[in-house]
Amino acid sequence: MENKSFTLDQHDIHVENIIRNPAPGRFYEDAIKFDAGSAIADNGALIVRSGKRTGRSPADKRVVKTKDLSEDIWWGAINIPLDEHTYKINHRRATDYLNTCERLYVIDGFAGWDPNHRLKVRIIAERPYHGLFMHNMLIRPTKEELDDFGEPDFVVYNAGKFPANTFTEGMTSDASVDVNFETRSMVILGTEYAGEMKKGIFTVMHYLMPKENVLSMHCSANEGEDDDVALFFGLSGTGKTTLSADSSRKLIGDDEHCWSEDGVFNIEGGCYAKAIGLTEEQEPEIYNALRYGTVLENVVYDPDTRKVDYDDVSITQNTRASYPIEYIPNAKIPCVSGHPDNVIFLTYDAFGVLPPVSKLTPEQAMYHFISGYTAKVAGTEMGVTEPQATFSACFGAAFLVWPPSRYAEMLAEKIRAHGSNTWLVNTGLTGGAHGTGKRIDLKNTRGIINAIHSGALLDVDTVQDEVFGVQIPTSCPGVDADILVPRTTWSDPKAYDEQAKKLGALFNKNFEKYKEKSSRDIIEAGPRV
Repeated sequence: MENKSFTLDQHDIHVENIIRNPAPGRFYEDAIKFDAGSAIADNGALIVRSGKRTGRSPADKRVVKTKDLSEDIWWGAINIPLDEHTYKINHRRATDYLNTCERLYVIDGFAGWDPNHRLKVRIIAERPYHGLFMHNMLIRPTKEELDDFGEPDFVVYNAGKFPANTFTEGMTSDASVDVNFETRSMVILGTEYAGEMKKGIFTVMHYLMPKENVLSMHCSANEGEDDDVALFFGLSGTGKTTLSADSSRKLIGDDEHCWSEDGVFNIEGGCYAKAIGLTEEQEPEIYNALRYGTVLENVVYDPDTRKVDYDDVSITQNTRASYPIEYIPNAKIPCVSGHPDNVIFLTYDAFGVLPPVSKLTPEQAMYHFISGYTAKVAGTEMGVTEPQATFSACFGAAFLVWPPSRYAEMLAEKIRAHGSNTWLVNTGLTGGAHGTGKRIDLKNTRGIINAIHSGALLDVDTVQDEVFGVQIPTSCPGVDADILVPRTTWSDPKAYDEQAKKLGALFNKNFEKYKEKSSRDIIEAGPRV
């Protein structure tokens, strides 16, 4: 809505035409008028382009280093320090540019469904695409909440069309995404990729929530008919979104959550799903959520029929869809629930070593949480066909602010306090490594997840993995028993042993950098090589 009495003077922005929290239709109208490349798909979604950057720019993310923060932050390649003076330069550059715009969009919303831990967020942006995106991704206030919104707790200045000055100290490109915890603000320059705003807010929550003894997590969550709650951690390609989007369970959220003394709550008001290869048959809930109000990012469509080709990756493989969470029919609104009964770590193991499912002790849970393992097969253009291990601390290192051990200790405390069961589920290969093994059938993986939800795996016989020390169930309802113990699936058990030792050594090598701040129990929970 346009409110002539609403100004951004307190943010040093004096544009007269400010559109605050409009209905989606206004974003559509303005995108078609003013935003080149925008179109309306045959399903009613708004198609947009994010410019030359079609993904996040982690190498250009900076955290302002202030005196109060110096001991808190996990400084390094993830949280690259920026001095306060340079931030002021970038902030002024952003506000100067925003002051030249004919119109600005302001989205006032909330991060965090729990009112006790809710953050009031303000987005200031030039593009209607960015406004609709954050209208979807933040929790949308009621009219009464908007009237009483007051001053925000955190402000995002999105001047993404305007480049950073590459001659400014600390800039590595013409893109810069700067988070300042002291001034509670964020500046975006030189990138129009909307995901920077979403993950920027997650970074803020990742810092603020642990200060309140609330664990912030990069995971999905759902709830069963008996109010049992499950968390799903996993890196890209492991099945985090697919396995949590279960028509028989209520979706709490698909990506960002917190675990407080009262239970689990979603940080976001929407979902941001990958659109590549999307089909109604494989992911009906997501496919049917793509309708009026949805943002379809960097997809290719037929100019005559306006039908989207989800298999066309000529713009980018990172095609995305942003939509309000209530577009998922079985979404749990409000997105809050109790304490998790099950915590599930998903991994795609291309080495063919890890079992399809195994039970973890709290110490093993901390070890695997800090490790954040999955594996990928190298590109053939390099002539490499061996699997490549990927480790991302807490299954989301790019968004961590505190050292990983802080989040892992909080997770272990909560698991112990609430009796949550922790599982490692391999959605990758069985019967051999890449080249000989085959991917574990989705039917079997779903059977494993269903058995975890029902508690059926708690009383079955198990065997201990000799290298990783985890407990492997020897039977699982609805799952082929001959795939459960990985060594027996290989035609050459000795080759399996060698591969297991190789993967275990990679785990241990990666964990070296975390040993100093980890207890002996956690270190000893790792592979025995």
